[in-house]
Amino acid sequence: MDFSSRLASVIMVLFTCIGSAHAQTAPKDMDLRQLWNELRLNNPQLSALRENYLSAKATVPQIAAPANPQVGLVWSGIPANSPLALGSAGNAGSANNSISIAQPFQFPGKRSLAAQIADTSAESLLAQSESSYLQLGAQLSTLYYSALSAQKQLQVLKEMVTRFELIKNVARARYANNAAAYVEFLNTQVAQNAAIAEQFNLEKQLQVAYRNINLLIGRDPREKIALSGNVQQVIRTVPTLIELENYAETSHPLLRSSQLDVDAARKGVSLAKKAYLPDFQVIGSSYTPRGPFASNNGALYYQFEFDIVIPLYFFMKEKYGVEQAVRKQAAVEASNIANRQQIILGVSSAYTVFEQTKNKMQFLRDSQLPQADAAYKVALTQYSNNGQGFNDLLTAQNQLRLLQTQLTIVESDLLQSYAVLMVSSGREPF
Repeated sequence: MDFSSRLASVIMVLFTCIGSAHAQTAPKDMDLRQLWNELRLNNPQLSALRENYLSAKATVPQIAAPANPQVGLVWSGIPANSPLALGSAGNAGSANNSISIAQPFQFPGKRSLAAQIADTSAESLLAQSESSYLQLGAQLSTLYYSALSAQKQLQVLKEMVTRFELIKNVARARYANNAAAYVEFLNTQVAQNAAIAEQFNLEKQLQVAYRNINLLIGRDPREKIALSGNVQQVIRTVPTLIELENYAETSHPLLRSSQLDVDAARKGVSLAKKAYLPDFQVIGSSYTPRGPFASNNGALYYQFEFDIVIPLYFFMKEKYGVEQAVRKQAAVEASNIANRQQIILGVSSAYTVFEQTKNKMQFLRDSQLPQADAAYKVALTQYSNNGQGFNDLLTAQNQLRLLQTQLTIVESDLLQSYAVLMVSSGREPF
């Protein structure tokens, strides 16, 4: 009885371990939207860009904060031979003790304008990170649809292997009565083995795609992943080219970043011109004619000082500072124009590719593939009935398989071009 109970316990533990191991290794189904969410949250490149943005934002209050005050202590009339008197040196005059506090001030508007420039530059970094997110998302979409296409191609190959098995059965029945038909059976077997070998190549390509997807979404490349979705999914209504271009001009993150750089450069010119204006310093001090360590410091006297820091040397530093800021503004504005032109050109090119791919897919799906399927069925019927047209049957089978594979690839290309089109205009493809 003890042995039976122990055996039952071991079996229960074994099944529990197997179940937990299966639960740990079971891949998680993910569609394109989930992959983009994982990309935003876990991609290390995007995480670095977010941290750079937060770091830049942290400089804004530092720049806006007033300058630190300076506190000074003056002790004159140090007694001779004291530790602070540098040997036998001393001061024959009367002892004085004073405390001063100095507070520098920039000309009104300088510090706030510098803080605005830093804040605008930080927001530009945020827009750049959003642009990088879209670019990485386009790569992720390409890998995703390529993997789905490879999965569909595997399915096509399995169907083709099944059709070859059907042809082999017909050839086997024929060469049972006619030895000459054995060659047809062997040829079918060779073609079937070639299809099986092609399955192995596609499976290897799928594994590479899975590893690259894991890398993009910040996971271990060896981690298992399962993709859900349909390569033949319906694409939502695509806006017109004019609508996409208008949206890109107003909302593309790269153009927003470029425009923010222009704003920062213009503010930089204003700040450089403010360098001609003086800065200030206020000093308040109190002193007494006794030493600082005397029991009675005696009468206190107060002093107030107001200093002005003026630019000298014929305003040379300020003059070239303004010229530098103006040149930088001109360069940033030119870059902004170039970026705008490249974005509009990218949207136009992506739209053209999308339309061409859509037309090609529709032609394959609606015209060529039905004809190839009909030709294959006619050839199979003819070969099954009278044993004639074996070469025609293989040709029809290969042509059908080729067109089915091409349709799968073109459908994937269509979805990839759609994703690129949406990203080019500054949108997510869902």
